[in-house]
Amino acid sequence: MYEQYKDRVAFYVVYIQEAHSSDLWQMASNLRDKVIFRNPLSLVERTEVASSCVRKLGIKIPAVIDNMDNSTERAYTGWPDRIYLIDQNTRVVFKTKPGPFGFDPSQLETPLQRLFLHTRT
Repeated sequence: MYEQYKDRVAFYVVYIQEAHSSDLWQMASNLRDKVIFRNPLSLVERTEVASSCVRKLGIKIPAVIDNMDNSTERAYTGWPDRIYLIDQNTRVVFKTKPGPFGFDPSQLETPLQRLFLHTRT
């Protein structure tokens, strides 16, 4: 979907507090994928972990990092993961349920199409 819409929509991954850190809540899938990190204690560490995750998971969408006070996560309740669609007027027009079970990128297709139909009229 990113490839299809990237010329018309600004996509970002916002790296928030680590959901499955090795010192808090390690998951088997992280071990299998070799994505193993302790909870970052500084913005430098969080940036390093985010960069490593982007590389190891092959994420092509541009990534930004939440502050250590987790202000973005608190504002959008994004933990552990969630998808938001925000329109040109900065209104949230769609959000998924929290992941991992509510995190389904295919759910974004219909709201994106509706948004483009609405902006063309």
